Amino acid sequence: VVLFISVNQILLFLLVLTVCVILYNKVHKVTVNLDLESPEEMEEEIPVVICAAAGRMGAAVAAISSIYSNTDANVLFYIVGLKNTIPHIRKWIENSKLKEIKYKIVEFNPMVLKGKIRPDASRPELLQPLNFVRYYLPLLIHKHEKVIYLDDDVIVQGDIQELYDTKLAPGHAAAFSDDCDLPSTHEMVRSVGMQNTYMGYLDYRKQTVRDLGISPSTCSFNPGVIVANMTEWKHQRITKQLEKWMQRNVEENLYSSTLGGGVATPPMLIVFHGKYSTINPLWHVRHLGWSPDARYSEHFLQEAKLLHWNGRYKPWDYPSVHNDLWENWFIPDPSGKFKMIRPNS
Repeated sequence: VVLFISVNQILLFLLVLTVCVILYNKVHKVTVNLDLESPEEMEEEIPVVICAAAGRMGAAVAAISSIYSNTDANVLFYIVGLKNTIPHIRKWIENSKLKEIKYKIVEFNPMVLKGKIRPDASRPELLQPLNFVRYYLPLLIHKHEKVIYLDDDVIVQGDIQELYDTKLAPGHAAAFSDDCDLPSTHEMVRSVGMQNTYMGYLDYRKQTVRDLGISPSTCSFNPGVIVANMTEWKHQRITKQLEKWMQRNVEENLYSSTLGGGVATPPMLIVFHGKYSTINPLWHVRHLGWSPDARYSEHFLQEAKLLHWNGRYKPWDYPSVHNDLWENWFIPDPSGKFKMIRPNS
C-alpha cells in the first residue's frame, strides 16, 4: 500500500511538473515573440490614397510630404496613377527625402470608365480618369478595413491619425465634410458665389432628379476628403451604384460641371444622401482655390488641420491664394519637368 501511494505521488508530481514546464514554455515563447515584434509592426497601418496626375504631380508630392512630416503614425501611401505617369512619380519619390515613406504605386486602368463619362468642354480637366479613382477604392485597396482618400490639391497640417480615427456610424460606408458645417467658410462661399446645396450639382429641371425626392436646398458635401469603410462599401455595392448614376448622366444629362464642382461629385451626392458620417470641419477647410482674391484669416488657417484648394486657382499656379502654406511642403522635381508658376518665374 505504501509503495502504491508513493508511485501515485511520484506520478502526480511528474504530471504537475510537466504542466508547469509547458506553461513556462508558452509564456516564455509569447514573451520572446512580443520582443521580436517592432512597435511599427504592432501599430495599425493607416492607408492613404492619393492620385498622381500628369501636369500636376507636384500636388501629390506636397500632400504626401505634409502628411509624412506631421505624424508618427504608420502611414502606407497608395499612390494611384496612369501607366504613362508612374515612372515619373516613382523617380520623384526615390530621388527626394520622400524615399523614406512607405508606399505602393497602383496603376488605374481608365478603360473602366468607357461609356460612363459625358464630354464637357467647359472644364475638361474635371473629366480626367483619376478624378474617378475614389469610386473604385475597394478594387484598388484590398487588405484594409478603413481607408483615407485625399484629393491631390490638399496639404495636411494636423496628425493624420486624428482623421483616421473619425468614427463612422453603423451602416455608413463613408464620412465627408458637409458644405454647411463651418461658419468661417460661409462668408467665403457667399463672396465668390459658390453653391453649397444639391441645387448646385443636380439639374432639378430633369424628372429623374426630382424623382429622387431630395430637396434642392439640402446641404451638399465635398468628396475631396473621404474616410471610408471598405466592408460597408462592398456590402452596399457603392461602386456599382455610382457607375449606374454615371451611366444615367450620359443618357439624360442630369448634371454638369458648369453647375457645380464637377462631374465626379453628383453621383456621390445621390448615392450617399442621408447615409454618411461627418468629418471634423477643421479636417477639411476648402474653397482656397475658388478665387484669386478671397482669403481666409491667418488665425483660422493656422487652426485648420487640412487645407483644400478645390476650384480653378491651384497653389502651384498663378494667380492663387495662400500658396505659401502649400509651398512649405513642396519638394522640387528632380527631373525638372514639374515647375511652380510664380509671377517672377
